[in-house]
Amino acid sequence: MAYLSLKPIGHPLSQLADPASLDRISAESASREAALAEKLAVVKAGWGPESVHRKGKRTTWERLELLADPGTEILPLQSLTNWGRVFKGSKKLAPGAGVVNAFVTVHGRQTMVVANENTVASGSWWPMSPEKIQRAQQIALGLKIPVIYLVDCSGLFLPEQALSFPGARGAGHIFKMNSLLAANGVPQIAGVFGDCIAGGGYMPIISDRVYMTEQAYMVIAGAALIKGAKSLKLTSLDIGGPEVHVHQSACADARVPDDEVCILRIRDEVARLPSNGADFYRGGVAAAEPAFPTADLASIVPTDPRHIYDMREVLARLVDDSLFAEIMPDVGSEMVVGVGRVGGLWCGFIGNILEPTPHPELPGRQRAGGILYREGIAKISAFSRACNDDGIPLVWLQDIAGFDIGVEAEAQGLLGYGSSLIYTNSTNTTPMVTVLMRKASGAGYYAMAGLPYDPVLQLSTPLTRLAVMEGRTLAIAAFNTKLDDDFEIASADPAEREQIRAAMDETAARIEADMDPVVAAARMDTDEIVPLGRLRAHLVRVVEAAWQSPRRVRNPRIWSLHDLAALTKPRGAASAGASKAVAVVAEAAVEGLTPVRVAADGTFWSRPGPRDPAFLNAGDAVAVGMSVGLLEVMKTFAPVRSGSAGQLERYAVADGAAVNAGDVVAWLR
Repeated sequence: MAYLSLKPIGHPLSQLADPASLDRISAESASREAALAEKLAVVKAGWGPESVHRKGKRTTWERLELLADPGTEILPLQSLTNWGRVFKGSKKLAPGAGVVNAFVTVHGRQTMVVANENTVASGSWWPMSPEKIQRAQQIALGLKIPVIYLVDCSGLFLPEQALSFPGARGAGHIFKMNSLLAANGVPQIAGVFGDCIAGGGYMPIISDRVYMTEQAYMVIAGAALIKGAKSLKLTSLDIGGPEVHVHQSACADARVPDDEVCILRIRDEVARLPSNGADFYRGGVAAAEPAFPTADLASIVPTDPRHIYDMREVLARLVDDSLFAEIMPDVGSEMVVGVGRVGGLWCGFIGNILEPTPHPELPGRQRAGGILYREGIAKISAFSRACNDDGIPLVWLQDIAGFDIGVEAEAQGLLGYGSSLIYTNSTNTTPMVTVLMRKASGAGYYAMAGLPYDPVLQLSTPLTRLAVMEGRTLAIAAFNTKLDDDFEIASADPAEREQIRAAMDETAARIEADMDPVVAAARMDTDEIVPLGRLRAHLVRVVEAAWQSPRRVRNPRIWSLHDLAALTKPRGAASAGASKAVAVVAEAAVEGLTPVRVAADGTFWSRPGPRDPAFLNAGDAVAVGMSVGLLEVMKTFAPVRSGSAGQLERYAVADGAAVNAGDVVAWLR
């Protein structure tokens, strides 16, 4: 038993915001999720089942449904690879790069399936097909779960062979990954259902078991090529069918009559593997749903990346029973770290806090949320190392604008602290999962275990924005020589001003479009886009996969996490999550008015958006904790809340005004 106290976290949705705000966010999320669902439906449909059924075979998805345990869900990965990409030599697109990767539960064991999409150009390998197959193999290697290959591949899509054949991650690297999986004891099982030509012929060979249907063949070169080269009248079945490879070459283990029997034999092979160890590691604790519905996340997380939300409310909808043991709450309060159970299994979490947090050295001052400061970097480095030492899988919840910048940041050596964090995440061996909630910006994306640091899985949401910087910020940087100190166009020539403005707008729009999560998924810069309400389902699956195989793990009595918790006990009553309100001091003021102050430097806005009405008008009633405006810091908006009740007399500063910590932004009577 762990010596950590799991405590309830989270609040009912009705307590987090007013119904109108929740409904607005929910409607905006639903619109994005509907657009995503349409794209995923196109990918799943492929080129249609007709040509496959005419050959008496099942489609790839029909095979997957036969393979999976009844009542379990197939979770595809890299679904949108090559989305919208046009290739020479084909009048059709290549949905999903002609490959289906998926987590599939077989006899209670988590497996990674790599299946040629046989409705798309007979399962050809398109550009990005090799990289997609290798990514599935890499995930399986990181989790040590069996790989099942459903092979039905007519070889490279030759008109674009230069994009998939020669590179360091070209088609040949698939076979290196086969070898690495074998060398690391990861079981591989292959079913060959039809065409298996050239590179496709090599993919199943290193597998521990290979089954072939009567329609299947494996050949280095197909019959057409051999006829042309050697003037022979042969079929591909004559050259490399099951009669040859099962009974003569021994390149396959068994022949079966059809697709259905082949899938059943593959299931039988999986059943012979060691059973899922997750129940042992649960230690008798049953899986439990969170106390609050995961579907709430679509109403909690604003679609506007500048607006904040409470990451602890996200955690409350991901962990079992909404119970969480937060560690080091009084250190680096811009980050939250701790452990909870997911599907009954221990899991560590690291997430960005987006609300303003107290400055550790300047009482009364606050820092903007969603940014890495020295204390937070040190905190997550130590926690990441502890989870790795203890063998606990680790989930990173990213919503980050980047590292702190400026005189203080450089003087404190943030570059060095960041290097320590990068080293930690680069050398961890415990499975890590990265979730890009919304912003994944700059070096912060790297530091928080982004895809370049080899998490076993990286998930995005329909709200994710993956880039070095936002479009408008980048446009300002690109045209900086033509702007004045206030970032306004410096030219007095109307024609030149219009030309510069149009160029800046075009640059900003191009960058904004490039930040779309679908664009990232098409490039395989993320493993899958998952609706917010579906995040827990994916985490349950991958966390169970992480605990499935015996591996180096400490029992909870000897976790090094206990040491971190004991050495960083709260020093006072204040804690990182004690209050979401911006602290203001109610005091006697001129004319009997009470001021509303800001607690950090930034830009003040009295309205939620440029075209929206102000939060309040003169004479409106103001309750304690009510938002009177927004404070913008590094493109993140935090509410400015009143510490007193009364009526709004007037705003003290104009919209867009720069303010310093302690400045008065409104007066109450």
